[in-house]
Amino acid sequence: MKVLIMYDYPPSPAGLATQGHLMHRGLDELGVDVHSVHFESAQEKEWYYRWFEPDVVLGVGYWGHTPFLVLHPQRYGVQAVPWLVADGYMANYQEVLNSLPLILATSQWVKDIYVRDGLKGDNIEVLPVGCDTDSFKPRDKNDPKVVAVRESLGVALDQIMILTIGGDATSKGAQEVMQAMAINDIKAPDWKYVCKVWPQPRTEAQNLVDLQLATQLGIDKNVVYTTNVISRNFMPYLVAACDIYAAPSRLEGFGMIQVEANSCGKPVIGINAMGMLDTMVHGETAYLAEVAQEIRLRETIVGDESGYEPRHRYVFKEPRIVDYRASVHDIANYLMELMSNAELREKMGQAGRKRAVEKFDYRIVAKRFIEIISERLGID
Repeated sequence: MKVLIMYDYPPSPAGLATQGHLMHRGLDELGVDVHSVHFESAQEKEWYYRWFEPDVVLGVGYWGHTPFLVLHPQRYGVQAVPWLVADGYMANYQEVLNSLPLILATSQWVKDIYVRDGLKGDNIEVLPVGCDTDSFKPRDKNDPKVVAVRESLGVALDQIMILTIGGDATSKGAQEVMQAMAINDIKAPDWKYVCKVWPQPRTEAQNLVDLQLATQLGIDKNVVYTTNVISRNFMPYLVAACDIYAAPSRLEGFGMIQVEANSCGKPVIGINAMGMLDTMVHGETAYLAEVAQEIRLRETIVGDESGYEPRHRYVFKEPRIVDYRASVHDIANYLMELMSNAELREKMGQAGRKRAVEKFDYRIVAKRFIEIISERLGID
């Protein structure tokens, strides 16, 4: 089997790039002839089509990337298999995607979103995102690299460190976590809440809103926002430095960092919805707060990124759920339980590590990909 993987290559620290990179590693270690290319690089993709002659082109992205992941390889007679996440709704490309023999979705929720929005579903298989469980592993709290992370963030060794990581913190549920900690503050053990976000103009504006909320809640001295550019080399130590990973996300098609946190032996606070229903086990590896609010839209504005003219007004036949909010009181209760009980944190972390190794290790995911391609497309 010869596989060409299209994603944000060479890989940046972002989720989709990591998804593609780990699949490449897994296939390579299993002896598959595999190459990677940037999904937007038309000339280089064509170059690979001509000399490498791949059996399958695996494209990592979301439905809006269909021109790059599906239509381009089809133009050269190459079998395209998109591996897709979802952004809450699907506005275009239903006909193109329905014509494919195989689509991969990162979770059952992602598959459900695509079926809700017009895909037939019988050509969609769920394939989770891989995790590098060799790098994301439990580490001693006195490991100099772990200690150095906490020191750089101003978190004392005896403080409970709650961590959220994302392109921005709000979409990962940081505002709900801050509201929960405002409820817990006086009765909770000494704590710091660290939000690691990616530096970009949108994030900078959102950070100001979040920090203003922390000030209004009276917990600003306990909240740390850091916006440095970091690599995947640093991520395992950042995650290992926390005591609790909290990301009750408003929109989550899989939850890569939640799985990485479990792989590091950390308990997770999530939301009882979306991709986390696949990745987390409530009461065992994580606490999943119930959904307190569903955000519905009657219409939206899309553009050329979705295959429409600029500022195209798209009206849903029925209001669509595009966002969620987790219960603040559930988050507060679960955080308090974990913060007050080191043995519980250890127990849930061990269960999370075991599940991550058994179900989400990148080599297991790569092996499952090979099985799906063989079963569904007859390619060995």
